[in-house]
Amino acid sequence: MTDSDTAARKQSRRKFLQAGAVAAAAGVAAPAVAQTAGPATMRFQSTWPSKDIFHEYALDFAKKVNDMTGGDLRIEVLPAGAVVPAFGLLDAVSSGTLDGGHGVAVYHYGKQPALALWGSGPGFAMDANMLLAWHKYGGGKDLLEKLYKSIGANVQSFLYGPMPTQPLGWFKKPVARAEDLKGLKFRTVGISIDVFTGMGLAVNALPGGEIVSAMDRGLLDAAEFNNASSDRVLGFPDVAKTCMLQSYHQNAEQFEILFNKGKYDGLPERMRAIIANAVEAASQDMSWKAIDRYSKDYIEMQQKDGVRFYKTPDAILRQQLEVYDTVVQKYASQNPMFKEIMQSQIAYAERVTRWEQDTVVNRRMAFDHYFGQNAAAKKL
Repeated sequence: MTDSDTAARKQSRRKFLQAGAVAAAAGVAAPAVAQTAGPATMRFQSTWPSKDIFHEYALDFAKKVNDMTGGDLRIEVLPAGAVVPAFGLLDAVSSGTLDGGHGVAVYHYGKQPALALWGSGPGFAMDANMLLAWHKYGGGKDLLEKLYKSIGANVQSFLYGPMPTQPLGWFKKPVARAEDLKGLKFRTVGISIDVFTGMGLAVNALPGGEIVSAMDRGLLDAAEFNNASSDRVLGFPDVAKTCMLQSYHQNAEQFEILFNKGKYDGLPERMRAIIANAVEAASQDMSWKAIDRYSKDYIEMQQKDGVRFYKTPDAILRQQLEVYDTVVQKYASQNPMFKEIMQSQIAYAERVTRWEQDTVVNRRMAFDHYFGQNAAAKKL
């Protein structure tokens, strides 16, 4: 071996050792950086008071994400008003004041009336689960993204959590005729504002946490919010003992989870996939929890709180549909986006509701058989 060969080999060995040292240093440094950075944290706010079951749903979603990421992403959820008022959620998330939030699309109705088509109205005979099917598989998701871009909202939206049909509302005495509604000071939101105004009521939109106090002070004669559990814990039985069940004003509503678009896009792909799956898991869990809790509070309000429930007369339901048609025709003639979304929903609803009406058995007969006058369940 020549001297030049020996020198070359020594130089090669030095380069090899230097490369190994660099690699080893990188291997040590990478975990140290990751450990220093810690888990990603996002600050959310709901549009619900902390005692409301809706805020509980927001916490349920956050826990699913936190658990599924193994703590690598932690979502902290504050109640309504902690950072911004309930109706200010969209602006706060869009601007980055909040990383995200939990509410309903109809709360942004003032920015674009078409947002109310996600839940405020009869859903063209769809229930909330069908409307979510349209959203995911019938083009609704793309339309909502297009709508948010049109109003400059920098958000990533996820819809989930199909709500059961909401009551007409809480009143001082039973409502027997459509005429009984005229002149009442009433709380509602979204397109329902236009519908109830068209039915002769004086409407005021208030967030959930302010309704009962307004009724107590006489600022409202009647109001609707959502369900037996929310209505009970918010205190409706303290200010009214009559609740009218069944209505078309919010027959197909669902919840909305919002992320600031920049914060969401900045997450690793793995975390974005976890969020999408956590939304759907939370949606089903919310449906099961709602059945369990709403039914308990429905019974307890009758047995413990002295509440009387009545079915809304068909004449009022028919008037709701007729007034709703007039309202959406007006908006569709003025708002191309509204018309596009409405026509998409109608086309989807005609197919899926026809399938449902022809296929799904009416369970009233089975209910009457087991729990009616003959009460077959008692003999089993």
